[in-house]
Amino acid sequence: MHVPVRRELPPSMVERVTLIMDVFDGRTARLSLEEVARSTHLPRSTAHRILDQLVRLRWLEHTGLGYGLGRRALGLGGGDGAHSRIREAAAARLHHLQIRTGLVVHLAVLDGAEVHYLDKVGGRFAAAVPSRVGGRAPAHSTALGKAMLAWLEPEDVEARAAGLTGRLTRRTIADLGTLHQELNRVRRRHGLAFERGECFPDIACVAAAVRGPEGPVAAISLVGDAWSPLEKVAPLVVDAARQVSAELFPERQTPVRGGRRVADAPEETWSPQAMDSLLAAGQYGDWQ
Repeated sequence: MHVPVRRELPPSMVERVTLIMDVFDGRTARLSLEEVARSTHLPRSTAHRILDQLVRLRWLEHTGLGYGLGRRALGLGGGDGAHSRIREAAAARLHHLQIRTGLVVHLAVLDGAEVHYLDKVGGRFAAAVPSRVGGRAPAHSTALGKAMLAWLEPEDVEARAAGLTGRLTRRTIADLGTLHQELNRVRRRHGLAFERGECFPDIACVAAAVRGPEGPVAAISLVGDAWSPLEKVAPLVVDAARQVSAELFPERQTPVRGGRRVADAPEETWSPQAMDSLLAAGQYGDWQ
């Protein structure tokens, strides 16, 4: 008697969606259709159909660089497209920075007293950096946060950092006076912010803010280990942030808030003298 071989049923739609969403673990911010199909072992046509549905529902977003986590997956809701617009404007610059430097690249926005990571592009060092897309960190302990806080009114900084207590590491800024001094140094460095071991031990970052007419809207950072010569790649971060600003705000005016100038804008070009001073400061460890 012939007994037909029972074929294994395919996973349910919920299981398929879960397989796909699990691929976007934050270590790789952008994946192609082929990479998703290969990682999930789903047929390419099935993966494509589900990806399209997830994009329409804003769980994922799709750009020329591939698929990435969308607003819903990042906890940003479905109504405000500002963060998605920032990510789209920055995507190519983040990948260019990562390819050129080999370091991990972050894109984040300021949310109260925290930075909210919108994107993370990394190479082999990415797994050693405990940040994740959609994650958060205290703004005062990160180069990203300090790059944005530097262009806010002092009263706004103090309101955001009112609960500034304790340390994440022995190098974390722990009082408002020290924070204001550090933000003043950021402004003197034309908007460049550094941190070495302030958020996570043995990790260092350099960041610059993406600024619009009303102040900082995001920041971009390069991340390496505590011994990375970040001063050498700092101008690349500034240039990337400037390019994203230009795309988002082509008619950008002097930053103002409530009818008043927020802060003196950093120079839009780096003179040889300014760069020499920056590199000299980095040589002697004068970041904080």
